[in-house]
Amino acid sequence: MYHHRSLISELEDAVRRGSQEKRVETLRRVTNLFLSEKEQLNEEQIQIFDEVLGHLIKRMESKALIELSERLAPINNAPINVVNNLARDDEIAIAGPILALSERLTTRDLIEIAMVKSQSHLLAISKRSSLSESLTDTLIERGDRHVISKLAGNAGASFSEKTYSRLVEFAEDDETLFEKLGLRLDIPLHIFRRLLERATEAVRMRLLALAMPEKRDDIKDILASVSTEVIDNEEMGNDFNAAQHLVELMQENGELDQVALLEFVKAHRFAETVAALAALCSAPIDMIKRMMTDNRNESLLVPCKAAGLSWLTLRSLLKEQLTGKIVSDDELNNLKREYLRLSQSAAKRVIKFWSMQQMHQDV
Repeated sequence: MYHHRSLISELEDAVRRGSQEKRVETLRRVTNLFLSEKEQLNEEQIQIFDEVLGHLIKRMESKALIELSERLAPINNAPINVVNNLARDDEIAIAGPILALSERLTTRDLIEIAMVKSQSHLLAISKRSSLSESLTDTLIERGDRHVISKLAGNAGASFSEKTYSRLVEFAEDDETLFEKLGLRLDIPLHIFRRLLERATEAVRMRLLALAMPEKRDDIKDILASVSTEVIDNEEMGNDFNAAQHLVELMQENGELDQVALLEFVKAHRFAETVAALAALCSAPIDMIKRMMTDNRNESLLVPCKAAGLSWLTLRSLLKEQLTGKIVSDDELNNLKREYLRLSQSAAKRVIKFWSMQQMHQDV
């Protein structure tokens, strides 16, 4: 049915003696035949077309190769070697359609191409309907701002948390990138929060207006939280002097203990909680304040153990989210195991060492 022997003979004759027009006409005839029969072809028959087309494209001008690329790009069973050759062409007009559409290219193929080809090739790959994390890692590593922007707006692109963090950094000076990241439904909530914290008020409002309904509630909740923290941080400096004075009085009167600290925690009195924990574990207030506000929940294990607090008190401190940090049940279980293994004497030694380090740094 396919008369591949006569086609190959005609092909070899066209390549040896035929004009450019003759070669283009032969290429078009073979391509038409493949496309008309593609649904019925098995892999062996496709391989024959692969050989025939592979011979033809060796001496073909760009215009004909562009046409071939455009015709084969959306075909799921297109001749695989021809597809790979077209995808690796230095001319983006030839490679572009295949890079953007062809399902015959594997993730490995695309990563290899992305590692060595031009930004235009990377941009074409970034338009694909589905992109794995390993591929987007490579594209972000090598891509310019156009590639990064295209990826951020591609709902079919998957990003690792590491890559999402990098994208947030890139967005610092790019409001358009900010908006594209903010509208993604798959962005992890803690990274989304970091994004909104860095966005201007105008960008926040545009995100709220453009977001899908399921995303809008998250934006509102985070913005409300961020606004509250801004107010709290402005007032914090004034609060600490009064908090320290109150805690010192309580300590003099024998009223400062685990129960008093827990009352501060339950009342969300951040400055008093920091001052009380610092006094109970004999550490500088600034050091405890940093531990309370950094991103690692485990940083509170040492001062709380040095202060002799029970696990239930530490658990309340973590669950109340006094500083906006979020702790999952799995993380709580891990922290509990670490806390019960830690001895109070070891925690006190660590606090003493950290305090001495800070004192030398402050000098």
